[in-house]
Amino acid sequence: MSRSGDLAQRRATLEGEWSRLIPHLKATGPLPRAGRVLSHEVTASWARSLASVDPARASAPETADGAVDHRWSGSPLRGPVDALADELRSVADDAGFVTAVTDASGTILWTCGGRTMRRRAERVNFAPGGRWDEQAMGTNALSLALRTGRPSTVFSAEHLVTALHGWVCYCAPVHGPDGRVLGVLDLSTTWDRSHPLAMATVRGLVSAVEAGLRTGAPAALPQDAPPLRLTCLGTGTAVRAGDGLRLRPRQLEILTLLALEPAGYTPERLRDALYGDRPVTASTFKAEISHLRRALGGGVATRRYALTAPVSCDAVDVLRALRGGDADTALRLYRGPLLPRSQAPGIEEWRTHLEVAVREAVLTSDRPEHALLHGERAPYDAEVHQHALRLLGPDDARRAIAAGRLACAR
Repeated sequence: MSRSGDLAQRRATLEGEWSRLIPHLKATGPLPRAGRVLSHEVTASWARSLASVDPARASAPETADGAVDHRWSGSPLRGPVDALADELRSVADDAGFVTAVTDASGTILWTCGGRTMRRRAERVNFAPGGRWDEQAMGTNALSLALRTGRPSTVFSAEHLVTALHGWVCYCAPVHGPDGRVLGVLDLSTTWDRSHPLAMATVRGLVSAVEAGLRTGAPAALPQDAPPLRLTCLGTGTAVRAGDGLRLRPRQLEILTLLALEPAGYTPERLRDALYGDRPVTASTFKAEISHLRRALGGGVATRRYALTAPVSCDAVDVLRALRGGDADTALRLYRGPLLPRSQAPGIEEWRTHLEVAVREAVLTSDRPEHALLHGERAPYDAEVHQHALRLLGPDDARRAIAAGRLACAR
């Protein structure tokens, strides 16, 4: 049969597949693409693919050198993808997807996903080492994104290879700072789990990877990186080398908790410290960790959450001064409650701990200036004002300040 005849027969077969699938698709919700009109890109890809790919192929061929660990370790995508690893796994696990990253040749270098979906993907070698370029695996989202340099979706029987008709793939190319396509990021799942927001998710993830490429952000900061200064008493700010970091309140809470507990948190304990009994999904929690890691350029360990980059913190400095009996330093640094607007259980617990520790240091001090300074920040604490009056001599003009505060506190 001629090539044109083969293509015509293939089109007829695919149209038959659509006739069979559309009633099921309508039953599960709106069609992913109105009417499923086959695009020129798909049909042109079929025509090219039939010269080298048998539609009956069972799985993707393996790359020539087999193992891809060395290619992944040297890939410019490795650092930004590692920094996003928790978020990528959350997306894959929660939505029932397999996430994959390829190099510019279409060879898969990295994947993640739940056990069931990974097993299905491995049957067609949608796994590290599998070749998904057009010459190897015909029409698919990865090959189209690499060829066009644009995001691509290939649904069910749009795939040339029959073994992929049960799948839908959402894919977008990753461009380096110089505009070159370095690879693609793909979310794949079974066609019945197709979702209208999947492509938007892919685009967002690719944007994050490309931002990491532009800034050169590694998975973890080197230990000699400029230290981050976290100020969380009475306010919440983070500054590195004179530049403020734009962190959301939840990210400041996480950073503060990790600074206060250098040994780190298990995922379960940190989640409880942030949300308590609130019904928050694992993906929401992991996304917050990933956002913080990106903002810091790394610096947060992945399995047991702990800081891996230098961070100095005013709350930690206060606790260190109190442990050393240095009430002067502790009171000078204690400028207010820990992240005063936070309602995270872990922050509230540390806030109370700090308030009680500082107050006890004041009440056991024999220096009236300590009680006067703390009384300014705790105007309704009558016991602190009384302690100041006991320590001040009868001729000390500062008695008027303590007495006035005590009158207002009663």
